[in-house]
Amino acid sequence: MTQPRLAQQTPTGRMYARQEGGDLQVPSITTVIGCEANDLGGWYGYSAAQALATDPQLPDALRDSRRRRALVNHAAKAAERHRDRAAQRGDRVHDYCEQLALRAMGREHAVDRARAELEEHHEARFADSADQWWQLYRPEPLAAEITVWNSTVGYAGTLDLVARIGGKVCLIDYKTKGTDRSGRVKSPDPKVVTQLVAGLKAEESLVDATTGEWEPWRYGDAELLMAVAIGETEALTVQAVPEQLPAHWHKFCALARVWARNAQLDAAGAQLRSIAPPPLEGSPTGRVAVGPAAGTRTGAGPAVD
Repeated sequence: MTQPRLAQQTPTGRMYARQEGGDLQVPSITTVIGCEANDLGGWYGYSAAQALATDPQLPDALRDSRRRRALVNHAAKAAERHRDRAAQRGDRVHDYCEQLALRAMGREHAVDRARAELEEHHEARFADSADQWWQLYRPEPLAAEITVWNSTVGYAGTLDLVARIGGKVCLIDYKTKGTDRSGRVKSPDPKVVTQLVAGLKAEESLVDATTGEWEPWRYGDAELLMAVAIGETEALTVQAVPEQLPAHWHKFCALARVWARNAQLDAAGAQLRSIAPPPLEGSPTGRVAVGPAAGTRTGAGPAVD
């Protein structure tokens, strides 16, 4: 994932400052959305099993316990390696799409360089899909990779593209997706609607990162929120259903409160502490009259009937 100029990764997620070198003040939109539970246990398990089953060293390792343990440890991290590769690929695709927008806006761009990087990683088909999307939808870019801020709720984020399409102002988020068994690009996750509506509800947008200059958000009345899934075979464009936007906004605000409370608890330090059992009342020896309290370690002893 790309790292905007005002954002930094922290133990509590990606955080934004108001200007370069400034104090980190609010979480990113994706960090807030990340507070929602997302069970990936099945995918992690499948990735590990597949990595182990297809490892060419497996037959020989079955006869060597140390090699077998090494293969198991390597397979256990298969999902993380896949995630990291997908994130790096997504960065390259997003960079290419940004360069297309800059070129269309008549600004300095590096389209050739961005495509060359995709080709170097055997990902040129993603660039082809992005090109086809631009030809079909003919967007007129208004802003690319624009950072926005909401002080009321407390968050910031960077939107991929604001463009006029068919006479309507659209907020657009790119998602780099794989293809299914029939060769069709996979659809974006519905959480992209929450992400887009948070961008719509921004209050300010960045003018100059160095000086920390901001201006009122111009596109809070955008008529369409769109996600574009860019794959190797095609680009799929979907629209956020307008009637569902209020529910997604309320959900985002609730997640922002969850993030704030979690950050508060993390900053407070330890949440549990040991407590000793009370002494027997009136006993000079302090013998225990009750069972051990939770959090207090005791030696193991025989069971009492």
